[in-house]
Amino acid sequence: MNLFSTIPNSVSVLPQSLLGRTTLTLAVSSFLIAVVSTIALNLFVIEPISERSADDEAALLVLSAQTWVELPPQARPYFELELAQSHDLIISVAQQSLPPLQRYLPFTEMLQEKLRGRLALDVSMYDGDDLVWVDVPMAGYNLQIGFSPDRRDVQLLYVAIVIAGLGAGIVFLTSLLIVRRIARPLVQVGNQAEAFRGLADIEPLPETGPRELVSLARNFNTMAEEIALWLANRTTLMAGISHDLRTPLTRMRLALELLPDSVDEALVQRFERNLETMDLLIGDALRFAQGTRESVQPVAVMAFVQEILDTYDQPIELKSSVGEDQVVALAPNAFSRVLSNLVGNGTKYANQVQVSLSAHEIVVSDDGPGIPAAERSSVFQPFYRLEASRNMSTGGSGLGLAVVQQLSAAHGWQIEIGESDKGGAAIHWRYAVEK
Repeated sequence: MNLFSTIPNSVSVLPQSLLGRTTLTLAVSSFLIAVVSTIALNLFVIEPISERSADDEAALLVLSAQTWVELPPQARPYFELELAQSHDLIISVAQQSLPPLQRYLPFTEMLQEKLRGRLALDVSMYDGDDLVWVDVPMAGYNLQIGFSPDRRDVQLLYVAIVIAGLGAGIVFLTSLLIVRRIARPLVQVGNQAEAFRGLADIEPLPETGPRELVSLARNFNTMAEEIALWLANRTTLMAGISHDLRTPLTRMRLALELLPDSVDEALVQRFERNLETMDLLIGDALRFAQGTRESVQPVAVMAFVQEILDTYDQPIELKSSVGEDQVVALAPNAFSRVLSNLVGNGTKYANQVQVSLSAHEIVVSDDGPGIPAAERSSVFQPFYRLEASRNMSTGGSGLGLAVVQQLSAAHGWQIEIGESDKGGAAIHWRYAVEK
């Protein structure tokens, strides 16, 4: 059992487009690169610079205290003014009653360690209104020096945000450029593959771009050409064989008519039934070959459908939501063959058959036994019949829905089997309408 088959598509959080998936992949990789870059930047650049800066700041504080002590008293106010203007340092001899520093400031912790190393004694820091104060004992003086708490602060978070933001923008623009160059040819291949129905007049893909995309386009063009040629040869062969079989079939019928009256009548009737079966199979093959080669033309769809339904002895209810002047571009013979097969199957197995016609779809529903869900894909295979016997009168030839499937594939129509509100089958047949 496939694990992923148990997960509904609506729950999937992965983007479905090539652009979305590539952008997500590059975004994750760029995020990891940003994280690694931020860690490396902090480890090898910011921390060494911060440590060096803290050591320089500690040296400046100690040197300022030493200079203040060595200056004559009358020169100290000028020195204090110079420190405040040039280095944003405030020296105070008076002991201030300040609370201990409780805030987490990485630089002040590093500065405190450097001061302890230079002064060889424990150093305390205090939290002022706008400044952080540190005790610097010097030559009998217990000086307090104040400095700004963000004096040497490094905003690591902002650095990481800038790296991640710029990286995300660069990744998105790069992925957009790359994926658009790759996705455009892939979209063309997908559209051509979806539109390809084995016809020879499909427009070949341009063989330009990177080598891999050129190889893909060339292989697709070659494949489409070979498939179209193979289908054309198969259809020609089928039409030729079916047409040529009509001559010996007519001869055998003529021979039956010329048999003497002494021949067993039951034997003659059995031969006639076999010939009728052969003629039906040959007619199916010829109509299929004609339908796949037919070109489209504008048709008044409502009148055309009503004309087909009028050929049945059993009354067929028609519900239409389109106007009588609604024109559809379709292949008339193929359209008639598909609708006739669908309605014919309904009349064979049900008492009531209803055809609902809309602008894009025809639904053929009945009150018959229906088609089991497990069999709905198999009934379109040639010679597959839900009725187990090989009796043509009870199970048909097994080619009707196969012809419907082949003609629909050739003309870009879609067939889907469901359940009708009458209890039987409901076959939805979607076709394109010319606006």
